[in-house]
Amino acid sequence: MTPIAPCLDDARALLDARSEAAGLPRRSLLRGALGAGYALAALPVVAQTAIKTPSDGLVVGEVMVNAGADTIPVYRAAPAGRQGLPVVLVISEIFGVHDYIADTARRFARAGYLALAPDLFVRQGDPQSYGELARLLSELIAKVPDAQVMRDLDACVDWAAAHGGDTARVAVTGFCWGGRQTWLYAAHSPRVKAAVAWYGRLEGERNPLQPRHPLDVVGELKAPVLGLYGGADTGIPLASVERMKAALASGSPAARASEFVVYPDAPHAFHADYRPSYREGPAKDGWQRCLAWFARHGVGAA
Repeated sequence: MTPIAPCLDDARALLDARSEAAGLPRRSLLRGALGAGYALAALPVVAQTAIKTPSDGLVVGEVMVNAGADTIPVYRAAPAGRQGLPVVLVISEIFGVHDYIADTARRFARAGYLALAPDLFVRQGDPQSYGELARLLSELIAKVPDAQVMRDLDACVDWAAAHGGDTARVAVTGFCWGGRQTWLYAAHSPRVKAAVAWYGRLEGERNPLQPRHPLDVVGELKAPVLGLYGGADTGIPLASVERMKAALASGSPAARASEFVVYPDAPHAFHADYRPSYREGPAKDGWQRCLAWFARHGVGAA
């Protein structure tokens, strides 16, 4: 399996559903949507299920975070007028920080968190500017170094410490591409206390920019991870999940405390409420499990 296979399968499924609904060839639909200046992820929703979380009572919007020699944009959402908030890093899919990711950050803010969703693709390009899926994957996603992602997430935690966050209580969660990064960051950062990975790839080909995968770092996990996966995910076979479970059982203490929940009939991206892959039951159950996991491991919100 190639490093981007699960994301590719998911995006193709989205395009197939939309092109059938619109009566257009898939390529024409993609070009039209991206020509309008929006990400592939924001194609018109097949089932009108997209959640819209209000921002009243919250502080929301883009902040700029210093990350080494660079400055990266980060979507911030937090309860207004509060300090000492637990921090959650929200890592996007391949489509970047669009409406769905920002809305997810607001959901965490409404639950009492300082939520930060960084643009981790900013140096390589804008996912919304690519007119073809293959180019997006090969020219942008495949060129983002894991080490760069780890540094950017570290910078977000540093920013949180100076802006109302309690960095003794840090959690991380991510979706698809971001799910893989969630596993890696839980192995990288001693400041993370809990992590929830939504259908992130667990193994695959290695290269200089992505030298290791979650299966390779179970001995280094510093925080327990809850993996939320779909039994009908065509890009992440259940055999991969089983290999990860076996590795966790002999990994670090945090690895041994990690758990999986597999929703038997759920496809990839079952939490993505703007896509036809959305499954309300698993998505809502997974969300409650996510919040409970954070609380169980010391990153609960008041």
